[in-house]
Amino acid sequence: MAELKNISGLTDQQAQEFHAQFKVTYTAFVGLAAVVHLFVLATNPWF
Repeated sequence: MAELKNISGLTDQQAQEFHAQFKVTYTAFVGLAAVVHLFVLATNPWF
C-alpha cells in the first residue's frame, strides 16, 4: 500500500522534516537580518 500524499506531494513525514529545516533556516535569516540592521543603525543613525 502506497503512502498517502498531501496536496504538496509530500508525505506527512517529509512535510515535518521540511518544516523543521525551514524553521531553522528562517530563524537564522531573521537573526542575521536583525544583526545587520543594528549594525547599520549603529554606524549610520538617522536621528
